[in-house]
Amino acid sequence: MQKRIEINQTSWNEHQLLLQADPVSFSLEQVTASSQMLVDSDNLAFIYKLETPSEFIYVSIKDTYWEDLNKAMEEKKAVVLLIENIALLLTNVEEELGYLIENIRDNANYGEEMERRVNEIF
Repeated sequence: MQKRIEINQTSWNEHQLLLQADPVSFSLEQVTASSQMLVDSDNLAFIYKLETPSEFIYVSIKDTYWEDLNKAMEEKKAVVLLIENIALLLTNVEEELGYLIENIRDNANYGEEMERRVNEIF
């Protein structure tokens, strides 16, 4: 079973968008940012991949939080995952998200709802 972290809140400080999640039932030791993102069109989410030496962990950022992601991109703000006692910089978000957004626009392969939400927000 794929390990997932669901973002449930966002906040801001002077230099960063903070993506917050509830504690998880698995270890986050040795977790690092992969600098890669995917699309989960079934759940209207962008997925940021974290990695450990032995597996990937998916951070799901649903469309509820896309306006904050868009603002972070526009203002060149860092995006940081906050979970338990860990604050992890999610590297390469602007580039990865920009690439995914361009691919989703006018592309029915991602589903009508995903395409519509991306066009509305980004």
